[in-house]
Amino acid sequence: MPRSQAEKARAFQALHQRPGAFVIPNPWDAGTARILAALGFEALTTTSAGLAFTLGKRDGTGAVTRDQTLSSAKAIVESTDLPVAADLENGFGHAPQIVARTIRLAGEAGLVGGSIEDATGDPEQPIYDIRHAVDRIEAAVAAARSLGFPFLLVARAENYLHGRPDLDDTINRLQAFEAAGADVLFAPGLTRPEDIRRVCTSVSRPVNVVIGAVGAKLDYSVAKLAELGVKRVSLGAGLSRVALATFLRAARELKEQGTFTWVKDALSYAQLDEYLQQD
Repeated sequence: MPRSQAEKARAFQALHQRPGAFVIPNPWDAGTARILAALGFEALTTTSAGLAFTLGKRDGTGAVTRDQTLSSAKAIVESTDLPVAADLENGFGHAPQIVARTIRLAGEAGLVGGSIEDATGDPEQPIYDIRHAVDRIEAAVAAARSLGFPFLLVARAENYLHGRPDLDDTINRLQAFEAAGADVLFAPGLTRPEDIRRVCTSVSRPVNVVIGAVGAKLDYSVAKLAELGVKRVSLGAGLSRVALATFLRAARELKEQGTFTWVKDALSYAQLDEYLQQD
């Protein structure tokens, strides 16, 4: 019997309450979601960048609409029985009421969690003023609480992704988001263990860390991140970019050398069928 949305929401909440850290990988379509579910992951979250690449669009340009994001998320929700959260970017609008509407629509799509950024999308002023950023999180939290099940609201402080590596301001923002009611806190772009530890010890809510940025440190493990205080480890578009890198290597070999050595690394139809079979 498939789990109800409320049951999935409670299971998702429990993952954030148990000891240690857990990995929440990021599929970009129903097929990759089913493969990750078959591998035994306990929850999934979408990737805005991975979706943009699939649609042939650049990430971070506002080219992917809210309807496209939620339609893709709904397809992922319907492909597995796992709890699914979503990367909801900045809520697809500046005003708090737009952010609240996005959260309500996310709930209608079957999602049990979602993240809201404090990034404006404007390169001239990339980060919202903190008061406005808090107003947006407060509106998102109120909308999440109105859904009738524990929708986990992730508040993101985006300084490090927009040329503002200010740890003090980032922590101030995360603390303000926590006070506004956010369930999970996230500052993408942190790479130094001492910075991650300081963030984790500065707040009382679960902290998400993303691993997979090009050029970032690769000597982390889930166990090491747990020691630093991290509760949740996501991958962003990391898996999508690995898949595209393999695709590009094969296509370049075919075009430039006319050879097919890449075929040996392909999954067989039988292997794929095993991952994608219905429960």
